[in-house]
Amino acid sequence: MTDAGSGSDAAPGSVAPGAGAEGAPDGGSHDDGALAELGYKPELKRTLGNFHTFAAGISYISILTGTFQLFYFGVSHGGPAYWWSWPMVFAGQLMVALCFCELAARYPVAGSIYNWAKQLGGPHVGWLGGWMMLTASMVSLAAVALAYQVTLPQISSWFQFIGNGTGKTDAAANAVLLGAVLITFTTLVNAFGVKLMARINSAGVAIELIAAIVLILLLAAHITRGPAAVTQTFGLGRGESLGYFGAFLTASLASAYVMYGFDTASSLGEESKDPARNAPRAILRALVASFVIGGLILLFALLAVPDLHSEKLSVDGLQYVVLSTLGSTVGQLVLWCVVIAITVCELAVHTAGIRLAFAMARDNNLPASSLLARVSPRFQTPVLPAIIIGLVGVGILLINVNQPQIFSVITSIAIIMIYLAYLLVTLPMLMQRLRGRWTPVPGRFSLGRFGLPVNVLTVLWGLGMSVNLAWPRAAVYNATGPQHWYLRWGAFLFIGVVALGGFAYYWCVQRHRTGVLAAHAADTDGSGTTP
Repeated sequence: MTDAGSGSDAAPGSVAPGAGAEGAPDGGSHDDGALAELGYKPELKRTLGNFHTFAAGISYISILTGTFQLFYFGVSHGGPAYWWSWPMVFAGQLMVALCFCELAARYPVAGSIYNWAKQLGGPHVGWLGGWMMLTASMVSLAAVALAYQVTLPQISSWFQFIGNGTGKTDAAANAVLLGAVLITFTTLVNAFGVKLMARINSAGVAIELIAAIVLILLLAAHITRGPAAVTQTFGLGRGESLGYFGAFLTASLASAYVMYGFDTASSLGEESKDPARNAPRAILRALVASFVIGGLILLFALLAVPDLHSEKLSVDGLQYVVLSTLGSTVGQLVLWCVVIAITVCELAVHTAGIRLAFAMARDNNLPASSLLARVSPRFQTPVLPAIIIGLVGVGILLINVNQPQIFSVITSIAIIMIYLAYLLVTLPMLMQRLRGRWTPVPGRFSLGRFGLPVNVLTVLWGLGMSVNLAWPRAAVYNATGPQHWYLRWGAFLFIGVVALGGFAYYWCVQRHRTGVLAAHAADTDGSGTTP
C-alpha cells in the first residue's frame, strides 16, 4: 500500500531498509533506515537511553497520579470489588501493548500513533488517528492537571486559593488555577529541550517508584482485614438493569484512566538510542510495572483503611486512606511524592503531544505546518507545538471553570479518545494481518503465530471499552445539578464534533497539501537534496 506523502512505495509490514537479508540489523542503521522509509531525515538528537525511554512510558501511565486521582470514583461506584477492574483493564491493555511492540520495532518514529495508522491504513486513516490522538493529548493535559486539586489541598488548606473548598464550585475553580500553573511549567520545560525534560522526568519517575514501593510496604504493615474485602459490593447496582455488573463497568473508568500512554516510549523513538529494540521492552516494562505496583497499592489500601464504610473513602479517596492509616507526617510525605508523580505525568503527556504535532506537521498535515515542524537549533526541540498545546490545555480548563463535574467529564472524554486513537491503529493492523501483508522485522519483537488472535482480541477490547466509557451515564456526565441530554451525551457530541469536523477540514483543505515538507524530507538520491 503506497502512502501519500510518505516518500515510500513499500508495503506495510515489509522489511525496513537496513534490516538485512540474513538477520537483525544494527540499531543505528535500522532506526535511520526506518525514518528514510517513511520519507524523513533524522533531525532530533538521539540522547535518550534505556531508562529514559522506560521513564517516558511509566510517567505517562503514572501509577500514583491515576490511582490517587480516581480511587474515590471507583469505590463510590463499584465498592471495594471495583479492584477487579484493575486486572481486567490490564489484560485488555496488555494486548494493545503487544501489538504496539511489533509496531515500535518496525517503525521507531515520533508521533507513533499517527505514523503507524498512516502506514497501516493509508493517509486518511493516519490523519484521523493522529488528529484524535492529538486532541486527546490536549484533553489529557487538562485532565491530569486536575489531579493537583485532589492532592494539594489535602496536604495544606493553603493550596485552596479560591474559597474554602466547601462552595459548590470552589474545588473546580481552584483546580483550574492549580492546573494552569502546572501546564505553564510543563510548557517551559518542554520548550527548553528534551535533555531537561528527560532529567526531570527520570528523577521524578525514580522518586515515584521508590515512593510507591514504600507505600505498599507501609500499607501492608497496617492491614486490618482479609482479602475477602475486595469482594464487597456494598449493594451497588441494586435495582439497575445490569445489576452490579453495570456499576462495575462504571467504576472501571478509574482503572481505565491509569493504564494507557505506554506508547510514549515509542513516540520518542527519534530521540532514543536503539529504539527498535528498547521501545518494545520499555512499553511492556512500563505497563507490567504499573499493573503490579498499582494493583498492590489499591489492594493494600482497601485492606488497611481503618473504616471500609467511611464516606470519606468515596470522597477523598486514597488521600484519606494514606492520612488516616499512616498518620499526618508520613501521609503528607507520601502525598508530596504524589504531587511529584502528577508533575512528571503531565510532563510526559505534554511531551507526547508535542512529538505527535511535530510528526503531523512535517507531513504538512496541520495548519501552519512549516512553523509547527520547525526544530529549534538552540533547544533541538519543536518549541511552537509546546506553546500551542499548553495554551489549548489551559483553555479547556477555563471553559469548565465553574463545572462541578469537571473531573469525571474531562477525564472520561480523554480516555475515550485515546482508546479510539488506539483502535485506528489496531483495526488497520488486523486488516493487514488478515490480508497477509503484515510481517514483523526479522530479529525484532514479534508475536509470531499469536499475532492474529491477540490482534482480534485487541480490537474487540478497544471497541467494548470505548462504548462502555462513552455510555451516557448520569454518574459520569451529569453527576450534579439538573439533568440535561446534552451533558449525558457529552462524550458522543464532543468526540463526534472533533472527529467529523476535523476530518471534514482535512478532506476539504489539508489533504490537497499533504506531503513531507522539503525541509524534513529524506535524501533519496544521495546528492544531499531531495528531488
